[in-house]
Amino acid sequence: MNDLTTRSRWLALYVLCLGDLMIVLDSSIVNVALPSIQSDLGFSQSALAWVVNAYLLTFGGFLLLSGRLGDLLGNRRVFLGGVVSFTVASVACGLAPSAGLLVVGRAVQGLGGAAVSAVALSLIVGLFSDPGERARAMGVFGFVMSGGGAVGVLLGGVLTGLFSWHWIFLVNVPIGVVVWVAARHVLPADDAGARRGRIDLLGAVLVTAALMTSVYGIVDDRPVLLVGSAILLAAFVAWESRTAEPLVPLRLFRLRNVSVSQVVGVLWAAAMFAWFFLAALYLQQVLGYDALEVGLAFVPTSVVMAYCSLRVSDRLVMRFGIRPPLVVGLGLAAVSLALFSRAPVGGSFAIDVLPSMLLLGAGAGIAFNPVLLAAMGDVEPQEAGLASGVVNTSFMMGGALGLAVLVSLSTARTESLAAAGAAPLEALNGGFQLAFAAGAVAAALAAFVGGVFLRPQPMAAPVEVDVEEPVSV
Repeated sequence: MNDLTTRSRWLALYVLCLGDLMIVLDSSIVNVALPSIQSDLGFSQSALAWVVNAYLLTFGGFLLLSGRLGDLLGNRRVFLGGVVSFTVASVACGLAPSAGLLVVGRAVQGLGGAAVSAVALSLIVGLFSDPGERARAMGVFGFVMSGGGAVGVLLGGVLTGLFSWHWIFLVNVPIGVVVWVAARHVLPADDAGARRGRIDLLGAVLVTAALMTSVYGIVDDRPVLLVGSAILLAAFVAWESRTAEPLVPLRLFRLRNVSVSQVVGVLWAAAMFAWFFLAALYLQQVLGYDALEVGLAFVPTSVVMAYCSLRVSDRLVMRFGIRPPLVVGLGLAAVSLALFSRAPVGGSFAIDVLPSMLLLGAGAGIAFNPVLLAAMGDVEPQEAGLASGVVNTSFMMGGALGLAVLVSLSTARTESLAAAGAAPLEALNGGFQLAFAAGAVAAALAAFVGGVFLRPQPMAAPVEVDVEEPVSV
């Protein structure tokens, strides 16, 4: 891959990032539109959660299998297939005449999203071998993965407020077509060797069932399913230790930085997912913002996150290494959540919301790049697709678990305050405050784990880059 010209590599990066942005957006773009979807399609309050959960279930369940398919069949082929599946499913979602068909469409979106996300990071690692270029490329990709949540809330609010909820899905169609056409021209052909080997079918079934069962148990609050997931996961580990061609070679987790990065990723995603979800609810349900106003409120986060991801993070990594920027970025995110934990009923945007928005944008923009670099730095090229799937799985599972736990904490606190005689809005806000505080603890713990236990490879000295080189978006 690295015999490509500099221009070709960066064009390929932008196409991969656009494809992954389309996928990441759909984890948060529906949040603001849920009331409109419920009204139009007649969802019950409990069934409405499946508009989000159906996507999370298939996305999380098939990430590892998709990563392995990328290693065996070719990352380019898997990426293109994922884009097609996701785009077709987006059409089905946007035109869905009933609740059931929308949920099915969301599940298929998750399958396509898993294929795209599982191999995109692997393709980027293969495209950029120079440490300086790779750090910059990871900064761009890090913005897509971390900033996609903020952009999703913004875009969801704008499309729902100005048009209708249907457009939060239909907007994917032209993007998907552009990504598919461009990817066929700019992504390098798959290596012939990538087609060797076979799929560990039993391992794939066990780990996919374990992940899907765990996500289902988390989002639907069913502890018995979490027990079942643990049993399936134990069976998967036992099988992987015995089979000749495992889906996930267990030696991967003996790599210190890979394992530590997964822990950091789980804690970080738990805080991030909860922040986006709960901040949108606070603005809507406590401050009374409409969908468009909620979307616009996230603009500062998106702008700051983009700047720090694209212009600051890579320079900090090349100058100070991976750990200091990671700790600083996650520390800023923890402060952001802590500030939001004191946001009152009737709060002011400038005083109680904007500072947290700015800090979260800066923290996420700085931290995501070193997290990705640490996770992929020790992996052999032939297992990059698998490692990419593992990285994405840790983020998705951390986000789903964190969101479920923090929302449960919020609900329990609200019910407790209401039972003690607090006014409904005070009780609701008290629940949000506790959840934000718990998210701050998760982000701070992620900073501690990364700062103490990561042992990343030293970064090489920065490479001088011509000012006309297209290294930003």
